[in-house]
Amino acid sequence: MPAHSPKSRNREREPKSGSGGRLDFLVLSRPPALLQRAASEPPSPRHRAVQQLEGAGSALRRDSGSSSGCPPPDEDCMKLNPSLLGIALRSLLAIDLWLSKRLGVCAAEDSAWGSARPIMKLIEVSGHGIPWIGGTLYCLYKSDSIAGQEVLLNLLLALILDIVLVGIVKSLVRRRRPTHNKMDMFATFSVDRYSFPSGHATRAALGGRFFLNHLVLAVPLRILVVLWVCIVGLSRVMLGRHNVTDVVCGFIMGYLQYSLVEYMWLSSNNLQTFLRLWGLK
Repeated sequence: MPAHSPKSRNREREPKSGSGGRLDFLVLSRPPALLQRAASEPPSPRHRAVQQLEGAGSALRRDSGSSSGCPPPDEDCMKLNPSLLGIALRSLLAIDLWLSKRLGVCAAEDSAWGSARPIMKLIEVSGHGIPWIGGTLYCLYKSDSIAGQEVLLNLLLALILDIVLVGIVKSLVRRRRPTHNKMDMFATFSVDRYSFPSGHATRAALGGRFFLNHLVLAVPLRILVVLWVCIVGLSRVMLGRHNVTDVVCGFIMGYLQYSLVEYMWLSSNNLQTFLRLWGLK
């Protein structure tokens, strides 16, 4: 049998033509055996990480597409038409800060009225709660009349009520003191770093109304009491301790506190019971 020539061997290696006289080629990047083995093997950690990232991206795109038709929440929308009340409150706050800054003429030694700062600090001490409570306790201990003891006991309870209510309101509102304030106040507590309302103003209004209604005073002394109440409130702004609205609201709060004390007034009989409970009698 004759050996095949090289030309005939080349023709045998050529693929047979398909229908239409064209050659069909199968182009594979990897051999079929390797493809089958790769499909049967589990995916590598890197491949799983890529799949997870692709799944998270597709889920995020679906969520963004589904939420694009929903309107944004109200808190995310800019209020282009503020209410008249909001404008009025912002204007009042701006005027309050400006006026308090202008009236703080004794806030520091180098201020316009810095030389009057020691006098203002003396007025500040006159409206502090510790001298008031200490003086009331001393007068109550030295008093011999039942009527005087009744008035002093109710004054003591009013002062305690004032301290409690002012502390609660300050801790709830948490308004900071003016920026030009110098924190050198007499006997401060934790809530004294807050500004609203002015405790000196509430105490001055409460004590002034108490004296005018329960002490027999001549007309000049009654005028002095009213002037002292006004000077205490003014000194809080001049020292930079409070804003104007802190003092005004403090006056209103102290006036209302006295009405509450009058409603809860303790009589002389209750006073005797109170003294027996404390072993003072």
